[in-house]
Amino acid sequence: MNARTPPARKRSASRGSGTSGAPTVAPEPARPDRRQAILLAAEKLFAQHGYHAVTIRQIAEEAGVPLALVGYYFGPKHELFHAIFEHWSHSIDERLARLAAVTIDPDDARTLPRIIEAFTAPVLALRASTEGEYYALLVARELYHATEEADRVLRGYFDPLAEAYIDALHVALPHATRSQVAWGYQFALGALLHHLTDSRIERLSRGENTRADPAVAPMLVNFIAGGLRAALPKPKATSKVPAAKSSRTKKTIPRRLQP
Repeated sequence: MNARTPPARKRSASRGSGTSGAPTVAPEPARPDRRQAILLAAEKLFAQHGYHAVTIRQIAEEAGVPLALVGYYFGPKHELFHAIFEHWSHSIDERLARLAAVTIDPDDARTLPRIIEAFTAPVLALRASTEGEYYALLVARELYHATEEADRVLRGYFDPLAEAYIDALHVALPHATRSQVAWGYQFALGALLHHLTDSRIERLSRGENTRADPAVAPMLVNFIAGGLRAALPKPKATSKVPAAKSSRTKKTIPRRLQP
């Protein structure tokens, strides 16, 4: 992600056939490496500074390409923003595939952690990788701002993912309502996103912990699963208490028969 595309070579000039003899510039063919450089530069800058704080000129400078090429390949800035998520849509497919591989048995205590692991593990792997570091940060930073650009991405890419996981959690926690499970999903998502972006843990742990440490993935899974179970507990089984036996009526001796 930190690699920069080398600056473009100067176009070679060739003599035209016109009477003036002025050089004509040969058109440069499209280069996929430049398109990719623009995409990666936008991803990095949006993740670091936010969508609205970054200009097209800054993206071009980061990518090492002429300013006009950004618009040539992607059009307006909001289309470039959307193109980043299209480029990484395979990561959503991976999370859905991992969810589909989970056998959801509400009576199996391992079901809930397996669903959570399928939800968190691919994102943590992205955050720890060179290729996906800035994308993971971009998701965590930008998608929960109330902007038109973020809402478009959420509806197109992340809402279907959320619906699938909420459905799975509802099957795993059948005693809860779907609306309750939807809250649980939001709380789980909040824990994941905070882990991706927080750096204060290094200071609070007095230097013993590192930000976004993938080694704590099992702890994160257990934390989320435990929170869901505590927030949405199974109702206690009601044992049938036998009705209290009526006390026997005390027989009294008729007064006339008493001695």
